[in-house]
Amino acid sequence: MGTLIKNGTVVSAKDSQKLDVLISGEIIARVGSGISEAGHDVVDATGLLVMPGGIDVHTHLDMPFGGTTSADDYTTGTQAAAVGGTTMLIDFALQNQKGTLKEALDIWLKKSDNKACVDFSLHMAVTNLHGPDGAETLAEMEEMTKFGISSFKLFMAYPNVLMIDDGLMFKVMQKAAALNALCCIHAENGSAIDIVVAQMIAEGKTAPHYHALSRSVKAEAEATHRSIALADMAECAVYIVHLSNEAALAELKFMQARGARALAETCTQYLVLSIDDQMPGQSWEEAKFVFTPPLREKWNQGPLWAALKDGSLSVVSTDHCPFRFKDQKELGRSDFRKIPNGGPGVENRLQILWHFGVNSGRITPEQFVALSCTNPAKIFGMEKQKGSIAPGLDADVLLWDPKVEYTISAKTQCMNTDYNMFEGWQVKGNAAKVFSRGELVVDNLKQPGKFLGATGRGRFVKREANAGGLG
Repeated sequence: MGTLIKNGTVVSAKDSQKLDVLISGEIIARVGSGISEAGHDVVDATGLLVMPGGIDVHTHLDMPFGGTTSADDYTTGTQAAAVGGTTMLIDFALQNQKGTLKEALDIWLKKSDNKACVDFSLHMAVTNLHGPDGAETLAEMEEMTKFGISSFKLFMAYPNVLMIDDGLMFKVMQKAAALNALCCIHAENGSAIDIVVAQMIAEGKTAPHYHALSRSVKAEAEATHRSIALADMAECAVYIVHLSNEAALAELKFMQARGARALAETCTQYLVLSIDDQMPGQSWEEAKFVFTPPLREKWNQGPLWAALKDGSLSVVSTDHCPFRFKDQKELGRSDFRKIPNGGPGVENRLQILWHFGVNSGRITPEQFVALSCTNPAKIFGMEKQKGSIAPGLDADVLLWDPKVEYTISAKTQCMNTDYNMFEGWQVKGNAAKVFSRGELVVDNLKQPGKFLGATGRGRFVKREANAGGLG
């Protein structure tokens, strides 16, 4: 006996068709017209869109930062993701500068053990090289790739904590190229930003607003160009994370046009929030919107949406790094440098992208699927297991109601924060039912906002090294 989804419209990254979907155990067994109901548990998807479950490739769960730890652990974070229609996350394991990659892997696997509620994988952040000429850490990269971690994060920001210099970055890129792995880049000129920050503090500019003003779009654009140029020299595929503005986008497109193997994502917050509206420099409440890169001027949103439509940007993620307002953001009340950087968003990604993208005519339903699921699976080496409604793949299936209206609120969310960046926004379009490896884990039609599966049922997904799908 299987689960048969009937009367829905299957939306892929290429087209939309009226098709039935048969789930057998944890796998999609068949996709086609007129599949017999005999012997199956039938799910009526009349009026609903049948899509692959969302994949968010940029989250920070249970992550130490700024003297505290992000508010969602692997249980609350993955449950919130599922309630919003996301069935797969890629989180970041961070190498301690004095430690090894293996130690970082062990720490993050322990964080997720018996806690993850949907499937997940890891990027490995390389923050230092050990051994003669970095040989020990570079050898560890090969071990990580064999384990199924095929992407490596490099920070060009946060000096003395996470940031690496160009020489170290180039060595990691060369090794990644040899492994056919992908380098993910946080592109900001951290050294220049730190000078500006120090100057602002010396002038008594300590309010949340100055966090955004200290991190220039030019600092992001310069680092975007430099990282792609270095990757091009190393013949390495590179993926720019959380690209936030038109200036950085121009550098990305410039290098893409010249044959660089460069991909990039943006995040929901940069598409719909702005420094103009959310951080005009008037109150402490603006600490809710302190994350990095910061919010930009509103006019940047148009170019970002256009780049999602034309393919210059490949993915929409969240950079979900939640901190509570009252007891965590509060740490920086007298100094914006001490405000934990990050915001909650994993639960609302698909709602925001559908409402402001599809409903507004900026992207098509097919592009919605590509940006939120199929492209992430392809770029990060999971397309043989995740990212599409196709026989043989994991039955991560999202039934989406394009007509239902939903009001976003911290009072009803699953994310473990006391605020929501989109508080009070009414959106049209939301997850109706969510299947994770064939199991119904969310039924927002009958039990809204509840995760129905067992804690710890999520599995680590080993990914192939495929150079971001760029060959």
